[in-house]
Amino acid sequence: MKKNIVTIGGSSSKHSINKTFVEYAGGLLKNVTLTKVDLNDFDIPLFSVDVEKEQGFSKDLLALNEIIEKADGFVISLAEHNGAYSTAFKNVFDWLSRINGKVWRNKPMLLLSASTGIRGGKTVLDIALGKFPFMGGNIIESMPFPSFNENFKDGEIVNTELKEKLDELVDKFKKAL
Repeated sequence: MKKNIVTIGGSSSKHSINKTFVEYAGGLLKNVTLTKVDLNDFDIPLFSVDVEKEQGFSKDLLALNEIIEKADGFVISLAEHNGAYSTAFKNVFDWLSRINGKVWRNKPMLLLSASTGIRGGKTVLDIALGKFPFMGGNIIESMPFPSFNENFKDGEIVNTELKEKLDELVDKFKKAL
């Protein structure tokens, strides 16, 4: 049976480079079923314990949680907003943690970040590397992807070193499934 890999671009931008990058990375996996999560497809209110108490969990949150539950692994690429998670990702992450504190269920994860800058979203990646293991993140490999507009063109990585590095990490992730 094919493994179900969930890809998440940690941004609400309709033209997110992290969505583009994570779907590219997910596409490198062969003989798997990809479930592409677009945060815009889920109507989830701004997290608040008051909202949770008054309204409970939204049907879209429960649907997303079911996707997470059925996953065999995750490929996630985080957008960096002012040195941290995007608001959209953080909100979803906070809500999911209320359903299950081990959000990622200890399933294998390839954790990425991409930015147009030279650090490739390294700051948000470092935050996630520190936090996700406490939230059930079984991070097999991670990689920041710098200067996206120069290194990714026409749907492909054009920087040979970055391409080889991502291929290597995807292979390690695939073996961990």
